[in-house]
Amino acid sequence: MIFSRGGFRQTLFAATALFVAGIALSPCIAAGPVSVDPIEISARTITRFHIGRDDKQFGPLEFVGGLEMTSPSRDFGALSAFRFLKPGSDFIGVADTGFWFFGTVTHDAEKRPSGIQNFRMQEMADEAGHLIDEKWDVDAEGLAVKDGIATVGFERNPRVAQFSIAPEEMKPPFRQLDFLVPAWELRRNRGFETVTHASPNGQHEGGLVVVSEKSLDKAGNIYAAAIEGPHKGVFTVKRNGDFDITDGAFLPDGDLLLLERSFSMARGVKMRLRRIYGESVEKGAVADGPVLLEADMGYQIDSMEGLDVWTRDDGAVMVSLVSDDNHSMLQRNLYLEFVLHED
Repeated sequence: MIFSRGGFRQTLFAATALFVAGIALSPCIAAGPVSVDPIEISARTITRFHIGRDDKQFGPLEFVGGLEMTSPSRDFGALSAFRFLKPGSDFIGVADTGFWFFGTVTHDAEKRPSGIQNFRMQEMADEAGHLIDEKWDVDAEGLAVKDGIATVGFERNPRVAQFSIAPEEMKPPFRQLDFLVPAWELRRNRGFETVTHASPNGQHEGGLVVVSEKSLDKAGNIYAAAIEGPHKGVFTVKRNGDFDITDGAFLPDGDLLLLERSFSMARGVKMRLRRIYGESVEKGAVADGPVLLEADMGYQIDSMEGLDVWTRDDGAVMVSLVSDDNHSMLQRNLYLEFVLHED
């Protein structure tokens, strides 16, 4: 069932409030042999971001196109984070039900997303190589990739683990990282949602940065940390309104682009993109920056949870987003693509 706009769709979203808020548990994962399973994906193209209108420009962001993805597979969905292995093409991702996923975004002659090819999924394994069947241990929410290594942030049982990227057979993690934020400050189901590599030319020299969803300090700001690099240490992100952080990635100029989400029973879900000044991502600082885009249910959004930044072959800085359907028939798996125009 697809609902594009209006109060009826808001009512349906309210019915799944517990899922969007992260209170309900997703389906457990059955133990069994690790396998890479091809998944059939159908993708319907989205040509308008603002429902019923032809606007393309939204502040500094220009909507290129999108996809609504469906599949007969019961495992498909719960897409929490993704990163491109090849700009705008091959990708790796994690689902918060404890799966890796891989695939390729295709584009048409006008550079608009046109489909998903070669999609497959594989269950995550723990350090001993055993499949994990407890939601507490498989709630993967953040992902960074660099030099053949995938770094994953887990939310409920807070940890940051590293894996060698092998799309045909992902192995158990080979290392756990010190995430610096005191574990007792990480709130239940409000832990790390963002794991990203800093700009290689910035003060953190490409090191890992982690940001929690809504683990707040006494001033009401959101815990984060640079866990690698010459200036590693804990900092916070200024909480702006009732939005929580769901992902982030560094822009080429060194600023941090954050994806944020808000939900209420009355109005449904909203999403926002906020540009955090790179110089404010510093030990002991409160990082902040302007809102670039805010969208409600009058737009083609859902529970937006994944973000990546990449450079197109013509030099354009691209922002791609994915949503988490929480395995609910009332929500959607979306892929959205924008050009970020710099002043």
